Amino acid sequence: MSTFFVAATGQHQGKTTTTLGLCSTLKGEGLDVGYCKPVGQKHLTHNGFIADKDSILFSKMLDFDLDPILHSPVILGQGITKEYLQDPGEFHFEDAILHAARKLEAQHDVVVYEGTGHVGVGSVVNLSNAQVAKLLNSRAILVVEGGIGNTIDQLALNVSLFRKEGVPVHGVIINKVKPEKLDEIKEILTPKLLQMGIQPLGFIPYDRTLSFPILSTVNHAVKGKVLLHPDRMLNKVQEVMAGSLIEIDQFDEQEGIVLVVSNARFHEAIERVIEKSKELELDQSPLAGIVVTGDGKHNRWFSAETFSHPYLMHHKIPLLATQLETFDTVVMISRIEVKINTDTPWKVRRAIHLFRESVKLEAFL
Repeated sequence: MSTFFVAATGQHQGKTTTTLGLCSTLKGEGLDVGYCKPVGQKHLTHNGFIADKDSILFSKMLDFDLDPILHSPVILGQGITKEYLQDPGEFHFEDAILHAARKLEAQHDVVVYEGTGHVGVGSVVNLSNAQVAKLLNSRAILVVEGGIGNTIDQLALNVSLFRKEGVPVHGVIINKVKPEKLDEIKEILTPKLLQMGIQPLGFIPYDRTLSFPILSTVNHAVKGKVLLHPDRMLNKVQEVMAGSLIEIDQFDEQEGIVLVVSNARFHEAIERVIEKSKELELDQSPLAGIVVTGDGKHNRWFSAETFSHPYLMHHKIPLLATQLETFDTVVMISRIEVKINTDTPWKVRRAIHLFRESVKLEAFL
């Protein structure tokens, strides 16, 4: 039975995209591939049951019927760690994980287990990534963000936890490498990794499109209210532009721009966008959406009628309102940590393509 436990040296390293790529690639080779998130933290309700959000994503991407008992056996929700420390005997986490593993490994040729956070996450309930991989008798794959010094430091720290538990590290995937640095980092890191006893499985270049949020994510970040075109909230956001900068901005991005503008300067900013679009001879509007800010005031008085403009109606541009000030709104949008989810299928396809182009398949077969 082949199993892989995909872990990372920290959050946002590309663990989910790597797992997607691995599962999809193995499935493309004719293998029956199973998936499991043994320990989850961020969960959703699915068909009346609680499951980790990544399990829900994978059930749709890999086309299997989600069973939380099998695909998301342990959820560490709010307050669980405190309750565990007060009375560990009330919890049977290991039994739940082993039950899921026995069922899945009997049904599939390969099972890919996805970890949570860095390798030490979960230690508070004796379910660190390293401890869970040992429990599952699985090989580990580590994902780390591309660089040199920090990359090696993070690997040394995280690999040591796996080795402490006696978990074999199958190899490492270096993710988000700057494309212009790809050859140099390969040349420098490969001998160092081999010296550390770690097999380099692939070097995946950074792809800016995977960091693009969608408009609904922006709306959530700024605690906004949708005033116009709620059916366009899946628009891809590539750039954020403050309304006051339109005159000097050169529209480096000619699509996917979110305009952030105070309610007092709304109509003036729209006219500038129209003027700039004509100069660039754009057929389509460059705007993915507009966020009208309230300068700290309550936005109950905001309405679609207040900010109506033929340009928004003609191009079907979504209009959001927030009571945040313009500067704070731009900051909140810039801090969004983007995750792949079921609303971004184009990201799923791109992540799978990058994996297949960059990772050695024979290392898994």
